[in-house]
Amino acid sequence: MTDSSFSSLDAKVVLASSSDESHPPENIVDGNINTFWMSTGMFPQEFIIRFSEPTTISALTVDSYNVKKLKIEKNISQSASQFESVTEKEFESTERHLQTNAISLNPGSATHLRFIITSGYDHFVSVHKVSIKK
Repeated sequence: MTDSSFSSLDAKVVLASSSDESHPPENIVDGNINTFWMSTGMFPQEFIIRFSEPTTISALTVDSYNVKKLKIEKNISQSASQFESVTEKEFESTERHLQTNAISLNPGSATHLRFIITSGYDHFVSVHKVSIKK
């Protein structure tokens, strides 16, 4: 298994439920822990990442702030529709520190990953970086 940031896999954010021009969704896949996407409040919030080709994924690491509950879904089609559930996680509050959560998955292929933040520890959440293990 190898660790990869989404930037090394030619992955792009193709949808985000909110956007702040100072902290756009593209920051999630730039590989830089110091840049981030920030929600604009209210839940659920979501973003979808598309790979240029089907990619095998066995685990993810999500670096975030104030995320409480996260659902992850995937699909293997060219369009961002008909997703299947992969996992649901509840993150611990880390008060003024980044949350780093390693999430093991049943190995499988995906063309799109949808991340749905169903609740947070505050009105606003941020996602700094997502990495995968192939």
